[in-house]
Amino acid sequence: MSENHDSPSNQHLNDMNTLDKPGSNFANISDNDAPTTLIEVARTAGVSPSTVSRILNGTAKVSDEKRQAVMDAIAKTNFAPNQMAQGLKKGKSMTIGIVVQDISSPFFDETLHGVDDALKGTGYASVIVSGHWDAAEEIERIRLLLARKVDGIILLSGRITDESVLQFSQHRPIVSTGRDIHTDKALGFKLDNEYGSWLAVRHLIELGHRRIAFITGPSNNCDAAERLTGYQRALQETNIPFDDKLVVEGDFHESSGMRAINHLFETQQQFTAVCAANDLSAYGARLSLYRKGIRVPEDISLVGFDDLPGSSYTTPPLTTVKQPLYEIGRIATKALLNIIHGEVVETSIPPLELVVRETTRRLR
Repeated sequence: MSENHDSPSNQHLNDMNTLDKPGSNFANISDNDAPTTLIEVARTAGVSPSTVSRILNGTAKVSDEKRQAVMDAIAKTNFAPNQMAQGLKKGKSMTIGIVVQDISSPFFDETLHGVDDALKGTGYASVIVSGHWDAAEEIERIRLLLARKVDGIILLSGRITDESVLQFSQHRPIVSTGRDIHTDKALGFKLDNEYGSWLAVRHLIELGHRRIAFITGPSNNCDAAERLTGYQRALQETNIPFDDKLVVEGDFHESSGMRAINHLFETQQQFTAVCAANDLSAYGARLSLYRKGIRVPEDISLVGFDDLPGSSYTTPPLTTVKQPLYEIGRIATKALLNIIHGEVVETSIPPLELVVRETTRRLR
């Protein structure tokens, strides 16, 4: 392709010169003859134009009352800033890239909901790509996002190394989940998966269960490994012998939960409870038990991990470990925007907690 995207055409330069004129770098979303200006919004809200501008840019530290007054004035005057024009003037694309591993997964869907809400009112839009749990594909996707001049990247889990994340952060700021990274341009944070799994297994032990099967995630996934460690620690602390025949490897999908239960029965394992490394595996396990005529929780108790939105509506509702998926999306987004704007980054992740519903009961 011969077109040089880094050198705008004369027409683009003319357009940008026009945008630099007072009052003309904002587009009215209505068909009124005269577009609403930022000054009019400020006058309606009773604040200064600079305050309106900073609120629109997401950089203002103002009271909720003042922010609401500006939002009301924007709605009343039917005003919308031309974010692309503002971004061009600042040398920014006003977009952030988001790398998920499985766009179809409700796990990532809930996190993306948090990202989307955190972007509201900031002028930023998101570009979402999928890495499909493949390191080479993640690298290719990140390079694609960098080529599109995104202002920063959110990496939701993944397989690439921390070293690769740090290298990419030299080009654009990156915030990643599931990592422990702290530099000026890269931030990672992770949840205590071992503790979450320990919570689930201790709950079953306290209900009298001793033969507890465990459905893991992929063996090469660090979250899965930590959850298996939590299972083992809970058994060890209560002097319950570890039996590797009760541990079946899954892949975090529903089908692997079904296969795990089938394997346990085919190998004639005796167990009274199942702890799954994530909710989707628990869904599959529940279906397999149902097809075998085994009641949950009357015959076998079941615990998941994630607390996906659908877990409240399974039959019966699933006992699980709640991950703050929505909050993770919001926190990661706000942290990335702070890095982009050169502001102080503060993150406070809610702890994991056990949500007891109706798939567990005391062993009789």
